Amino acid sequence: MNEFFATVATFSDFLWGGTWGEVRILPVGVVTIALLGTGLYFMLRLRFRPLRRLGPAFAVLWRGRQAQGAGEITPWQAVSTALSGQIGTGNLAGVATAITLGGPGAIFWMWVTAIFGMAAAFAESSLAVRFREKHPDGHVHGGPMYYIRNGLGRKWGWLAVLFCLGTLVSSLVTGNMIQANSVTQSVVEAGRSLGFVVPNWGVGIAIAFLAFLVIIGGIKSIGAFAGRLVPGMALGYVLAALAVLALNHEHIGDAFMLILRSAFGLEEAVGGVAGYGVLAAIRAGVARGLFSNEAGQGSAPIAHAAAKTDSPVRQGEIAMLGVFIDTIIVCTMTALVILVVDGSYLSQNGTATVEYAWQSTDLQASAITTAAFAQGIPGGQWIVLAAQFLFAFTTIIGWSYYGEQATGYLFGDRAALPWRYVWVAFVFIGTLIAHVDGLWLLGDVANAAMLFPNVIAILALSGIVVAMAREADGGARAPG
Repeated sequence: MNEFFATVATFSDFLWGGTWGEVRILPVGVVTIALLGTGLYFMLRLRFRPLRRLGPAFAVLWRGRQAQGAGEITPWQAVSTALSGQIGTGNLAGVATAITLGGPGAIFWMWVTAIFGMAAAFAESSLAVRFREKHPDGHVHGGPMYYIRNGLGRKWGWLAVLFCLGTLVSSLVTGNMIQANSVTQSVVEAGRSLGFVVPNWGVGIAIAFLAFLVIIGGIKSIGAFAGRLVPGMALGYVLAALAVLALNHEHIGDAFMLILRSAFGLEEAVGGVAGYGVLAAIRAGVARGLFSNEAGQGSAPIAHAAAKTDSPVRQGEIAMLGVFIDTIIVCTMTALVILVVDGSYLSQNGTATVEYAWQSTDLQASAITTAAFAQGIPGGQWIVLAAQFLFAFTTIIGWSYYGEQATGYLFGDRAALPWRYVWVAFVFIGTLIAHVDGLWLLGDVANAAMLFPNVIAILALSGIVVAMAREADGGARAPG
């Protein structure tokens, strides 16, 4: 098993970091090249539509609370379901990890990933609605596997199968067991701080049971659950972060300057901050950005395909807002809290008197975020613990549907119900795992196995995406 995970680690390093063993093959990983390249391509071909339509898209999102066409859930519930998968441990642990590995500049490259990712999200989700299917059981099915088959043709079926296989592994590993493990650690830690011993298996039974209650009803149950919980969950976390920033407002400007300087290797302008290098910032920012917002990976389109809408473009614009909310808003709040609370170590002239906490502390991942909130606001650690629980639990719910759709594509619609029971079993298993480092590596490879087939498909279908966008703007009619 150790040899297996060592091989996985080597492959993961190449995909995400551009290294093979001790040898650097590429300046950045092939995933970084594929993701940023695809996002930039669509941003240019769509004439910067994600930026031009950002404001109007929020109005579209608000109107999306009502059904507007064929489908199973409202557009609002669709984006909430997608956000349930996007807003997860990456918004807490992922941001802290990005800063630790790439310095504050990694946050800038997370922003870049999100901006370009909005263009990719528009493309993939509009295609998901355009090429979705309604099966004899009355349910709507869509996502990359369907726009590969129906858009590119059945001769590309192998690419759809590859995407589905990657989705199955990614859903069970990163969308299920890792999230369940994160929830368990949060509950166990909370119990320990209160003087109680909470067994992992007890938490596992509780999480598995709660997940079962939501997912057993399928996408309509998941959509209704996400539509009610996810917006409030995200808003509550943002408000808590704003409270920390308000109490430390004098350091907000320093934090932004530190992010920008570090992003381009100029972080030495702030004394005491060790150099990370531009490539380190890019690698960490892109990797954690994708893990957080999933743009271009092909997961969110599966949820958006179920929306009750008659407009692929309108749903595509709603989808791109999911990326904006996840990374530009929620991840930025986490980053600023970490840096602004650390900013109390800065003297008024901007010279660091001691090392930053994210450099000198033994804390890792979400523990850094927890410590920052605890220092920034009374009871802040409980806010993070609650966020960890809710973020991870909603990710478990959202990703169950992604895995179900991949299972249905591979084995038929009758596989949906058995999959839900398998999913709940893996939730329980995930709570019992002591070390998840190997699972993270396996998840990174599985995410890439989803991303590459999806990127190939949306690039090949880019003409249809552009035509649909122009038609929505009053131009030429979309083909097909």
